[in-house]
Amino acid sequence: MSITNQQVTEYAFLRALYEDGYYPDSVVDKGKAILQRLCERIEAEQPADLTALYALTEVATEEFNALEADFLEAGSEIETVAREEIAENFWFVATAYGFEDADAEELVAAREW
Repeated sequence: MSITNQQVTEYAFLRALYEDGYYPDSVVDKGKAILQRLCERIEAEQPADLTALYALTEVATEEFNALEADFLEAGSEIETVAREEIAENFWFVATAYGFEDADAEELVAAREW
């Protein structure tokens, strides 16, 4: 499924991580794919409320938790800059799909980073 939300298709996911040499592009690409899959799921499932949205973001957050091992293996990690960038991208996704009332912390509540 391809993403139809124009605001999302034009967005540069994880831009700050791509611009910082500390984060390997190959691992950041995996993070970008997680966010794109989240968008595809939101478009496919059309969550009716914040509870349904949070269920989708929990799955994506858990994928980022697993991605931490890839960062470590590549000599990097999900630290302050990455945590903030990832959380901001989750917030962007929520607002792009009309969930302006989403709690930024709740979007990534399952994070281990």
